[in-house]
Amino acid sequence: MRYLHLTIRGRVQGVGYRAWCAREAERLGLTGWVRNRASGAVEAVFAGPDEVVTALAQACRAGPPGARVDDILAHEASEAALAASGGAGPFVVLPTL
Repeated sequence: MRYLHLTIRGRVQGVGYRAWCAREAERLGLTGWVRNRASGAVEAVFAGPDEVVTALAQACRAGPPGARVDDILAHEASEAALAASGGAGPFVVLPTL
């Protein structure tokens, strides 16, 4: 099980990035969460098999149509990173922080 925390910067709010991210994570069977940040970034935590988490992290570099990703900060996380969503349940979209 791999836990990966991403902060995605660019034109990633107002273009359906969170919804796209949640759909992709659910399609791939990952758990975790995604939310907008007041700074204009999108933050996400993905949990699941290493190769699946890696694939979604790569897809996040493009995102949905209309998005422009300028930078992604990624770091390995632990199961504790799921706490914001209430634990290891389905992938969720959280309120803006």
